[in-house]
Amino acid sequence: MINSLPVIDFERRNEPLLPIQQFLSRMARWVLAAIAIIAGSLLVGVCGYHFLENLPWLDSLLNASMILGGMGPVDPLHTKAGKLFASFYALYSGLAIISVAGLLIAPIAHRFLHHFHLEQPRDSGQKHKKIEKSSSI
Repeated sequence: MINSLPVIDFERRNEPLLPIQQFLSRMARWVLAAIAIIAGSLLVGVCGYHFLENLPWLDSLLNASMILGGMGPVDPLHTKAGKLFASFYALYSGLAIISVAGLLIAPIAHRFLHHFHLEQPRDSGQKHKKIEKSSSI
């Protein structure tokens, strides 16, 4: 089910390492997914501050950006709805940033680990055996 998503397209253990151009294309798709998550999260925050706290759009953007970046709000909150929104938005923002970091690290970590799990050619084992025989003499 998960492998049917177009973004999640990692090669299997028995498949060769992707050429660098295809890897960069994969990274671009994952970066676009991360940007979409951040932009969507920022949009929710801006609208929340604007409509619940009656802040101007620019101040709403500033507050949402600061919360999403982990710095905290700039303007004091006056309404109960605004305070509740800000607390849940802050909790969500922490998880969103961690998730986006995971999205960006996943393709790089997969390529690194896949490189070490590639099957070795058959003749490399024979060379290793020859070295062992010659060292025992």
